[in-house]
Amino acid sequence: MSDSDHSLPASVLDPLDARLADLVALYEDLHRNPELGFHETRTAAEAARRLTEYGYEVTTGIGGTGVTGVLRNGPGPVVLLRADMDALPVTERTGLPYASTVAGRMHACGHDVHVTCLLGAADLLAAGRDRWSGTLIALFQPAEEVGNGARAMLDDGLYSKQLVPVPDVVLAQHVAPFGAGLIAYCPGACMAAADSLEITFHGSGGHGSRPETTVDPIVMAASFVQRVQSVVAREVAPKDQAVVTVGSFHAGDSANVIPDQAVVRLSVRSFDETVRSRVLAAIDRIARAEAAASGAERAPETEILDSFPVTVNDPATLREVNETFTGLFGEQRLFAYDPASGSEDVGLLATAVEAPLYYWWLGGWEPEEFHTALAAGRLAQDIPSNHSARFAPVVRPTLTMGVQALTTAALSRLDPARD
Repeated sequence: MSDSDHSLPASVLDPLDARLADLVALYEDLHRNPELGFHETRTAAEAARRLTEYGYEVTTGIGGTGVTGVLRNGPGPVVLLRADMDALPVTERTGLPYASTVAGRMHACGHDVHVTCLLGAADLLAAGRDRWSGTLIALFQPAEEVGNGARAMLDDGLYSKQLVPVPDVVLAQHVAPFGAGLIAYCPGACMAAADSLEITFHGSGGHGSRPETTVDPIVMAASFVQRVQSVVAREVAPKDQAVVTVGSFHAGDSANVIPDQAVVRLSVRSFDETVRSRVLAAIDRIARAEAAASGAERAPETEILDSFPVTVNDPATLREVNETFTGLFGEQRLFAYDPASGSEDVGLLATAVEAPLYYWWLGGWEPEEFHTALAAGRLAQDIPSNHSARFAPVVRPTLTMGVQALTTAALSRLDPARD
């Protein structure tokens, strides 16, 4: 962007103050009414309604509940902005006046922030279309939390059926538990690949008083849980990164009955395909070895529950967008962070058409509380993370910054209008 274009983001952002009250009301409504993956019908309907009102070509029902809005505004680049819509099966404990009204469901990862900010940016960019040229895609994705939403939209013909034009760049953001008003970024691999597995160990059940007549799958699976902890410590080089977490263990219903099977669920995180393959192979090897050591007649069965790819930021796109962020927000508002072990499926929307991706973190916590906890070394204790029942982004300036960031990022990739 040339010096003569520096005023472009600011002029398009001018109407934001007048629209903010409506966006706050939208955010609170979305937070009260969370919907799980592939069931985001109410959220999707509101996104479609607003996009239609703003003048976008709207398509609904992509991959189940996905929504896209396309605004064609002359020649130029095609820019895709993405927000995920789904909530989590978490019982809210924030005490907010606009807390979830749906039992056992909560926007504990901030996707209500994402939807609100993208609708705000879509509104501003449509209203300011005389200032830029190109094509804008606003994409509202289902089911990010289970890792299937982006894939479902692609499989349903997002690009292959030309439901939207092929983007030249994909941009997205995620609210995080650091000070509101800040943006964090990470070049290259920024979020881990994730594989969720279910392993069923088969034994031979019987009476608890006669274990010698059984092959105990609980002992088999428990030995596996202990041994699998050594995979990262002993089979992954210190320079590499991986995480193996066993999050679920189910077996039996009675104290005096040895069951026929035990089911273990675990999550694997990695940043490199070679490391990922090595860890998954080790898990399979250990599961089979423990079954053999226990004398099981059947090998364990492994099912892949979901899988996220590594999220990779394009360094050139990151640098160019950050230049615009710095011009608008100031250099002190941006900081680099290390790759996160969390996972995302937004990268599929880019890699499917070999488009560059930039995915950044948006601060969402009350700034004074965050800095107090940081100074005391108590971030983990005092600042609830994403997926916590107490996760509660502060409305302002989170929404303001989020709308500004998406709008500014899009403008940095679109062409300025020619007089």
